[in-house]
Amino acid sequence: MFGLPAALLMLIALIALIGVLFLVFKRPMYENMACGLLLLVALSGQWEHLGEYLVMPAQDSLFYVIFTFMVLAVLFDATDVVGRIVQIMLALIGRFRGGSGYVATLTSAFMASLSGSGPGNAAAVGAFTIPMMKRAGFKPHTAASIEMSASMLGNIIPPAGIIFLTYGVVDRLYPGEISLSGWTLASYTVGLWFLLQKIVVLFAICRVTKVEPIPVAERPRLREAWRDGWPALLLPVLMFVPLLIDFLGEDMLIARLGEEGADNFSSAVLMFTPGIAAAYALLIGRRSLPGGKLRLAPVLEIFRGSLPKVVPVAATVYFAYAISDAFVGLDADAEIQEWVTGLDLNIAALVVLLPLVFAVLGMVLPGTAQVAILGGSLVAAWAALGGDPLLLAVMLPALTGALEGMTPPLALGLFVTMGIAGSEFGKTARAATVWIVVHLLMSMALLAGLLPIAGI
Repeated sequence: MFGLPAALLMLIALIALIGVLFLVFKRPMYENMACGLLLLVALSGQWEHLGEYLVMPAQDSLFYVIFTFMVLAVLFDATDVVGRIVQIMLALIGRFRGGSGYVATLTSAFMASLSGSGPGNAAAVGAFTIPMMKRAGFKPHTAASIEMSASMLGNIIPPAGIIFLTYGVVDRLYPGEISLSGWTLASYTVGLWFLLQKIVVLFAICRVTKVEPIPVAERPRLREAWRDGWPALLLPVLMFVPLLIDFLGEDMLIARLGEEGADNFSSAVLMFTPGIAAAYALLIGRRSLPGGKLRLAPVLEIFRGSLPKVVPVAATVYFAYAISDAFVGLDADAEIQEWVTGLDLNIAALVVLLPLVFAVLGMVLPGTAQVAILGGSLVAAWAALGGDPLLLAVMLPALTGALEGMTPPLALGLFVTMGIAGSEFGKTARAATVWIVVHLLMSMALLAGLLPIAGI
């Protein structure tokens, strides 16, 4: 058909099936991914390997890393540690013109580094920041678009599940090319570049709209906010420092433990870091627990209540891993890579085309599905044309998971903030276009190597 390879035709069929089930029949994404796996196995005749593909994700430590970070995010929601950080930001930044917008952006970035969820960010942070921005003079659609863009940092900054999903894809293609800690550090760097981009755009918006600072009556005193909130500032440190130590000590670890031991150590770091952060959050946030004390029963109740939130996302990631394994078993990456390289494109053309392609795909497909279906093939094709495969791979969460929440009709982040702000769809979509265009330009700049990324 039109000279397309069989693997690409299967990919198109897979995208079509998941898109129809999600948009038309409104089925949950984990169910759609499971159906997609069955379709791929049926089209490729790999029924004898279906059991292997279903077991493989359970043997990958990355899946458990994703799961533990999702549970950790629920624990943060149940305590008041994030609220304390917000109070400090209000006291520090609220006095400046458009301060509520900066508080929204920085708070969302902080939450992203803890929860790893874009739409979750939009709901949890937006409920507080959007009304605050409206009171400071931001139009409802402007406030919604600011929080929407900031919230999508949840899919760019670790511990977003899509970041570790992408690492699993690239590690299958290039085993041992980059450690898990190095990958995480590179992802933090990408997240910081996008955070800087959002602050610059917000500065321009504040100048144009001439919004006011947060009213004095709504700003806490810095001394009081700092006294209550400084312990919560250590949370990102507890999560980031072990990764930095692992990355900087990679040579020493390899010398003492061997390459396999060093890889296992990196995986272990990401497994025990959420536990340390969880224990610390419970310790400093114990007064917000039922009864005001740290007891086992309310903690277990928090974990039990997290299951409806955590299990569907975990199942989606699980089947995304299985689909990725099925593509590897089909050797589809090599076939699609050969077809892409045969189009006589160069890296400069892909730098421009890929972000636009993912912007379109983000209108109908979640980022996890895009990475599972296309990630390996495009990274391999990028490498075949002379590009750095790790560069494209570390950018995939920003190209897929972030844009998914910004580009209608999927645009979960946009619809969440629009609902909170009570803004019209047309005005909000136009305001979001500014953020989408700048996001695409930043993506192109990073893909072109114009900005440095630590760790790769």
